[in-house]
Amino acid sequence: MEKTENKKQGVPLKPYTLKELAGIYGVSTKTMHRWMEPFEKELGPKRGRYYTIPQVKMFFDNLSLPSLYNEV
Repeated sequence: MEKTENKKQGVPLKPYTLKELAGIYGVSTKTMHRWMEPFEKELGPKRGRYYTIPQVKMFFDNLSLPSLYNEV
C-alpha cells in the first residue's frame, strides 16, 4: 500500500521574505510591513532576510489568510 500524505491545498508553510509574504497576500511590501507591526514583539527578529517557519505560522494564524497552508 502506498504511503499517502494528507496535503491541504494552499500555501506551503516555509520560511518567507517580506516580499514573498506580500505576494501571497497580494499587497505591497509597505502594506505587509504595516500589517506585521502589531505582531512585532511576538514575531521577534527575522533570520537574515527570512521569517522562520514558527514566525510565518503565527502570522498566518493571526491574519487568518491564507486559510490553508501545507506543513513541509
